[in-house]
Amino acid sequence: MASLPIMRRIVTVNSEDHHLSFANEAMPEPTAKEVLIRVIGSGVNRPDLMQRYGLYPPPADASPVLGLEVSGEIVAVGSDVSRWAVGDMVCALCNGGGYADYTVAPASQCLTVPKGMSVLDAAALPETLFTVWHNVFQRAKLKAGEHFLVHGGSSGIGTTAIRLATAMGAKVYTTAGSEAKCTACEDLGALKAVNYKTEAFENVLAEASDGHGMDVILDMVGGDYVQKDIKLAAADGRIVFIAFQAGFTAELNFLPVLMKRLTLTASTLRAQSAEQKAQIAAELEEQVMPLYGNGTIKPVIDQVFPFADIAAAHARMESGAHIGKILLRLAE
Repeated sequence: MASLPIMRRIVTVNSEDHHLSFANEAMPEPTAKEVLIRVIGSGVNRPDLMQRYGLYPPPADASPVLGLEVSGEIVAVGSDVSRWAVGDMVCALCNGGGYADYTVAPASQCLTVPKGMSVLDAAALPETLFTVWHNVFQRAKLKAGEHFLVHGGSSGIGTTAIRLATAMGAKVYTTAGSEAKCTACEDLGALKAVNYKTEAFENVLAEASDGHGMDVILDMVGGDYVQKDIKLAAADGRIVFIAFQAGFTAELNFLPVLMKRLTLTASTLRAQSAEQKAQIAAELEEQVMPLYGNGTIKPVIDQVFPFADIAAAHARMESGAHIGKILLRLAE
């Protein structure tokens, strides 16, 4: 292999006007438990936008460079890394630093690129898969045959949750913000998608489930959705919050929580320990990645932007018009 460059190209954010630009900095070296990746694809996620605008500061031990997931070729490995080798193609959940042509990632947070999937497309997997698996299957313990609602079904999280929960045998429902998005969600496997701008989802889905309600709800909206989720939840239902785009506060009637024995829980992926993320990765490798490898599930990719067009990629996400994942192409 040719020697590595001494500098890498990264995206920087102006702290005053939040403008995105590019800069060069020294090439990072992997620690004992990390790998260095030549990045081919990088996923664009809403937390990137939040961090850009100062609303989601990275943990103290994380890279300040934007970007939470990448795919590419391993070009160096740390001294304690045994599973991966130089030349392996992987996708990885990063601790920041994904908006760069080279980045480091914990070896335990790397996943094999599924057979038959391009390395670029694999950049659509880590952030959404880690999030959906941990919250829907580890925390809420969704089982085959249960009724499952994911809000924001046309998002990267939503499209992944629809396809994965359907593949696992759940009865899947969702909300989305237009008729076109609802149709796209139903094409992905949702039994019913509700346009939340024109219908009361809690009433429509109560009827669609023949009065059963939802056994598991994945909510990234918060605000006044919380009470609606409680109303719609089935007995012994589990409601998991992963974001609060409509606000962190709400006035609630907790009586249904008592009467229906509901579980309300929440998590953020970024704040979890390396050990927790490694456990998620191990379960994904065993139980989920084979579904991508045999074609049972495919990532939903909205649009791919050249790395130089990072501002346009962010504008696409800010518009809310996307269906599925937005990716950056950094190399072939």
